[in-house]
Amino acid sequence: MSHDYECVIVGGGPAGLTAGIYCARAKIKTLLIEKENLGGQIALTDLVENYPGFPEGISGKELTLRMKRQAEKFGLNIMRNEAINLYMEGEKKIVTLKDKVDIKTLSIILTLGVKHRKLNVPGEKEFINRGVSYCATCDGPLFEGMDVAVIGGGDSAVQESLFLTKFCRRVFLVHRRGKLRAKEYLQERMFSNEKIVFLPNRVVKRIEGKDFVERIILFNKEKETDEELKVNGVFIFIGMEPNTDIVKGKINLDERGYIITDEKMRTNIKGVFAAGDCRSGSTGQVAVAVGEGCIAGMEAEAYLSSIKS
Repeated sequence: MSHDYECVIVGGGPAGLTAGIYCARAKIKTLLIEKENLGGQIALTDLVENYPGFPEGISGKELTLRMKRQAEKFGLNIMRNEAINLYMEGEKKIVTLKDKVDIKTLSIILTLGVKHRKLNVPGEKEFINRGVSYCATCDGPLFEGMDVAVIGGGDSAVQESLFLTKFCRRVFLVHRRGKLRAKEYLQERMFSNEKIVFLPNRVVKRIEGKDFVERIILFNKEKETDEELKVNGVFIFIGMEPNTDIVKGKINLDERGYIITDEKMRTNIKGVFAAGDCRSGSTGQVAVAVGEGCIAGMEAEAYLSSIKS
C-alpha cells in the first residue's frame, strides 16, 4: 500500500505544532489535522506568563500564531478537519476523516489534547452559549457590567476569575472545598482584587433562568442549606479530561483515559506516538507539551529511518 504522508499529527496544540516543526524541518512529509482552532487550550488563554523567552508574558493566541508560522516555514501541511477513525496496526496506517477520506501514513503522532470537564447539573447543557461558558477569554466581554460565577478552585478558575474582572461588576468564585488549590501567587492576586468574592464549601445544584442564565442554586456544605446566587453567567473550570475516545480499545490508556507512553513518547503500537495533555502523566503546562512534541517528532523521524533502511 502506498502512502500519502510519512507522518500524520492528530491535534494542533503546542505539542502537535512542535512535533510538526521537528518533522517538517527533518524533511518528513507531514500533515497536521486539527478539527477546531490551532493552539488547543492555550489559544484561549489571555496571558501566558511562564513560557520561557517572554518575560512580559504573551497571549496564547499570539504564541500559537508564532508556532504556526514557524511550522509552515519548514513545510508543515495543516488541515482543518476531524479524524474520526484510526487504523494503527502494521507498518502502514490509516487516518479516516469526517468526510470519509482515508489518509495513508507510515507514522502517527497523537496530540489530542483535553476538554473541559462538565458539572453535569440541571441547566448546564441547556444554557450553553446562553450564560454557561468554559472560556472566559472567548465570552468574558459579553458580560460587561454584570455579575458572574466561576466554578472551580484550581489555577484555571482563579486565572479566569481575574481576567473576568476586566469586564464584570462582580465575580463570585464558587469552590466545593474550604481552600483553593491554585498556586499561592494567584491566590494573592485574587484575594487582593475587590471585585472577586470567594464562596467556599459550596456545590452547584442547578443553573436556572428563562432565555438566559439568571441564577444558580448552591448547597452550602457548612450550613447544609440551599442558597440562591443571582448571576448572569456561569464559567466552569473544574478540570480537564482527555480527548481520547478515538483511540479507546485500540491503544493502551491509563485508568483516567490518558494515553500511556514511555519516556520517548512511544505508545504500545510501533510507529504511533503521543504527546501533550492527552498523555498519561501530563502536567498541563505548555512548556512541557512543547518538550514532549519535540521528543515525539524526533522519535518519529528515528522510526521512519528504521523502517526505510
